[in-house]
Amino acid sequence: MKNNPQRSLIGELRVRRNDVFRAIGPGALVTAIGFGIAFYFVEPPPPDVVVIATGKSDGGYYSAAKQYAEVFARNGVNLKIRATAGSGENYQLLLEDNDVQLAIVQGGTAPKDSQKTRGLEAIATLYLEPVWVFHRLKQSLTELRQLKGKRIAVGDDGSGTQMLSTELLRDNGVKGGHEGTNFINRGGRSAVELLQAGEVDAVFLILAPDSPIIVELLQAEKIHLMSFERQLAYSRRYPFLKSVVLEQGVLDFDRNLPNRSVKLISPVANLVAREEIHDAFIPLLLEAATARHVSGGLLASAGEFPSLKHTEFPPSEATRHYMSSGPSFFQQHLSFWVASLIDRTKIMLVPLLVLLIPLIKIAPPVYRWRIRSRIYRWYGILREIDQQLRHGELDEIVSHAETLNQMKSELERVNVPLSYMQEFYHLRLHLDLVQQGLDERSRDQAVKQAQA
Repeated sequence: MKNNPQRSLIGELRVRRNDVFRAIGPGALVTAIGFGIAFYFVEPPPPDVVVIATGKSDGGYYSAAKQYAEVFARNGVNLKIRATAGSGENYQLLLEDNDVQLAIVQGGTAPKDSQKTRGLEAIATLYLEPVWVFHRLKQSLTELRQLKGKRIAVGDDGSGTQMLSTELLRDNGVKGGHEGTNFINRGGRSAVELLQAGEVDAVFLILAPDSPIIVELLQAEKIHLMSFERQLAYSRRYPFLKSVVLEQGVLDFDRNLPNRSVKLISPVANLVAREEIHDAFIPLLLEAATARHVSGGLLASAGEFPSLKHTEFPPSEATRHYMSSGPSFFQQHLSFWVASLIDRTKIMLVPLLVLLIPLIKIAPPVYRWRIRSRIYRWYGILREIDQQLRHGELDEIVSHAETLNQMKSELERVNVPLSYMQEFYHLRLHLDLVQQGLDERSRDQAVKQAQA
């Protein structure tokens, strides 16, 4: 016999219990490779320190950032606040200092060169900050062009107040050093003191309406607040300005502040970021901004801010998603770091689903094929023995008998899944049939030898 049927089947029978793993092994390996490739594209974890540029330590931007920092601290992130001279310096830091990734800036103060600001993105507009023009002129002041030849405090160097006030004055034909006009680079409390002392004729301030300075000036004698009669024209000309009305008595009913309704123009405070900022921080920023500014205040309706209106840069995709859908399920129910990990690794679900779903579908037929192929190999041995019995010699019959006995012994130790018991018992029956044929052939050979 060319092929010896007495080969041992023990090795094949022992690995039957690993058939499931062998069936899914190639697919699992491909899936693991897919995970490895996808992991290369997963965004790195967010840093635990973020720097935000604001304004002076006694200003509204700094105060807002302090509340943001509390939200960040509760989530294990340190939001470091950097006090600055104002929006001009904030933009400079965003564009030149890699450590600063966030800033609160005044609308209309962005650098005019769009090439420089290409790497910036809007997070949200936060609240309205009206332009206040207080003066001590005897005549009523309704237009900025009436300030020609006057001494004007336009704001500190590098501040958003200075940038916006000089632009508005210039567009109204009022220029420092021309026609006796004198611009004084002072702002805030310092500018107010100059106005009260009579050393300047007018001051520009950009502050929240409930600021103590505003309340103080509204009560001061010989100091008046300008009403912008062309407020709608300003809002059309400058997209970052919004026309608002400070209603009579809204600041203090008892003292009737202001004592008349005043038309104002108002830029919007903006939260701006470098595009490199980690997307995981966007929900934290918007959560903090909502807690701080959602009430609206004296000039806006509740829920109007934060928003994406009046932004000067395109918002990030993470901001758009949060504004339209709110925080994700993971952000609502898990800690910041766990939710960040899940959001970052969602990309790995793509190869998992693409590879694992087909794997799950093909695993059962592959498993069935492996079980049945082993049974069929046993049938192959039986068929070989059955064919050789017809022409075999006595020594071959003995060899076949040993093979069948070994098969019986090994089949008794095999644990076959219930779904394959039918094939298993058919194999036992056919093994017995071949055994009977072998026994008959052996007896015939013995009779012939005895007669000879």
